[in-house]
Amino acid sequence: MIVSAIGGSAHAADPSAGRLDTPDRLMLDATAQGLVRFDASGQIEPGVAERWTVIDGGMSYIFRLRDAEWSDGKPVTAGEVVTILRRQLGRGSRNDLKPFLSAIEEIVEMTPEVIEVRLSRPRPDLLKLFAQPELAIFRVRPPGGSGPFRNVSTHDRFATLRPVFDPTKSDDEDAAEPPPEATVLLIGERASKAVLRFKDRKSHLVTGGTFADWPLVALADLAPANVRLDPAAGLFGFAVADRTGFLADAANRTAVAQAIDRDAIVAAFAPGWAATTTILPEQLDSTAAPATPGWAGDATAIDGAAQVTAWKSANPGPLTLRIALPAGPGATILYGHVGAALLRIGITPVRVPIGADADLRLVDAVAPYDSARWYLGTACQPCGTAAQTAIEAARDAPTLSERSRHLAEADAAMAADVAFIPVARPLRWSLVSLRLKAWTGNSRAWHPLNRLRADTN
Repeated sequence: MIVSAIGGSAHAADPSAGRLDTPDRLMLDATAQGLVRFDASGQIEPGVAERWTVIDGGMSYIFRLRDAEWSDGKPVTAGEVVTILRRQLGRGSRNDLKPFLSAIEEIVEMTPEVIEVRLSRPRPDLLKLFAQPELAIFRVRPPGGSGPFRNVSTHDRFATLRPVFDPTKSDDEDAAEPPPEATVLLIGERASKAVLRFKDRKSHLVTGGTFADWPLVALADLAPANVRLDPAAGLFGFAVADRTGFLADAANRTAVAQAIDRDAIVAAFAPGWAATTTILPEQLDSTAAPATPGWAGDATAIDGAAQVTAWKSANPGPLTLRIALPAGPGATILYGHVGAALLRIGITPVRVPIGADADLRLVDAVAPYDSARWYLGTACQPCGTAAQTAIEAARDAPTLSERSRHLAEADAAMAADVAFIPVARPLRWSLVSLRLKAWTGNSRAWHPLNRLRADTN
């Protein structure tokens, strides 16, 4: 099976070193699974741990490890797992999920087969975080893990992954070794090459597609049955990255938010992609329904052009806003819509790379777990004092009820502050061969390599 993952080269990188792209995450999930992992539908299944128990009112998670082996054949021990998790979450780690795991107080070895994760505050979604590739049990020296695949060959952007036969996970005592066709050739490459490879029937799956590359799918004229969209949960909108100058005033931020035509943006992309005006997709663990900003309920809340004219009168000179976007034709379409909206109210837009200094920065991220804390913390880049204080209070709340109350306060404060301008939910797409019958769209937009073929599940 040949899989193209959109991004850089396919290699298993240490998650504590920083951000991972799609090929990195797939390699980690395949070769160095976490305590638990996601199945084809985005639900939790065993990984290094064969079972777990939650005790003390959600303040302690106890994991019993299965008889797993490292890639060199040596057994995985609880002590090694504890050391690796401490490194992932310790001082100096740049793991992307570290800010959302501050409730972990201690990780200890109880026996050679059992570890305990002790919390200072209850976290019902902890397993969903442990299932992310960023928390894979990855050994740096020698590099590798205990995942369902072994990396048997790496060359430039290609990696050959061979399934590991695991009789402990088989219901059939006479089960045979995985067939040769279960071996995966994982290729990390840019979207244009991945789409062409699939169109030429030289691959079976393209994964990791975003809005930025979506127009390439239409140009390829592929069969509709091969084009799949995930019902991804997460954020797609603009963080107010620089709160000085014009964007220092909430009324000015409101003028920008109100000017953007969300319906026109989503209509320019995929059928069924829906616009939104709220940060939270639903109530989640907040005590209140998603806060709707005032400008969304009243189309005339701010006369954007008049607001800009008044500001220019008091602040002579050109008024420009830098819009940080990724590369790709989809990003160009998005910039066209946002830039036109700004020009209509008298602001000159300037497109800059996603990592450059900017006034508005696109946030396009799938939620790793289902908490308002992730949405609000991710959208605050930065946000006002009231919202920031409430987010921190929610993080440190000793009970779930207090946490929920503070999350509702933070959501309301973010909406009033107009610190984030929602547009839609993330657009995630794949190109899927009809032979991959086990591929399942899910809210994580995550498709493990060992859960693509029905005959290998």
